[in-house]
Amino acid sequence: MLYKLALENILFLDIETVPQEEHFKNVSPEMQELYAQKTAYQRGDTFSPEEFYHKAGIWAEFGKIICISVGHFSFKGPKKFRVRSFYGEEQDILAQFNQLLEAHFSQTRHVLCAHNGKEFDFPYLARRMVILGLKIPFKLQLFGKKPWEVPHLDTMDLWKFGDYKHYTSLKLLTQVLGIPSPKDDISGEQVRDVYYKQNDMDRIIRYCEKDTIAVAQIMLRYRNEPILQDSDIVIT
Repeated sequence: MLYKLALENILFLDIETVPQEEHFKNVSPEMQELYAQKTAYQRGDTFSPEEFYHKAGIWAEFGKIICISVGHFSFKGPKKFRVRSFYGEEQDILAQFNQLLEAHFSQTRHVLCAHNGKEFDFPYLARRMVILGLKIPFKLQLFGKKPWEVPHLDTMDLWKFGDYKHYTSLKLLTQVLGIPSPKDDISGEQVRDVYYKQNDMDRIIRYCEKDTIAVAQIMLRYRNEPILQDSDIVIT
């Protein structure tokens, strides 16, 4: 199937998320209690809810999206991989992303692709849209669809080859496949501090774009095709 899929019909993406507030004390008492309940298993007796709040960005109920980077292949002339990022206010980020999907990636032939996208990126996007009162685009609507009708590709899921217990990070997969690492500057766990403490949004955008490019590179390796060179990548 991967060999038959036209690369130009795939929208590669990555999202970056952070806790909704910089400090736990700024969270409402009701949400503090709900966060304590939500994270009780992960925290155990080791951390208090406040000490564990740096992890809040991984849950759509307690986090927010600060950047979405997307990339797609273009074969009009020499092969290019074009990358674009949405950032700013979360409502605007999601609205612009929705507009892109509806305008250019809404046909049956189009699919979305992310690393661990089925467990994180795709549901996170849909949940935040619901919370913010935005219409969920067709490509993120899964209700009533059979598994083979879901227009999502997941490079981590593909690497499992049927092993449902297997987790492989993007950094590890790029390493073993001989792809330049997207984690040469910061890691996902550092995004919160870069956002709230350093206020360096440009750095987060570059990180998000590198992850998106890495997902596309992995797909090329799965298809046994040459990976992208720097000259093949256009960031707009």
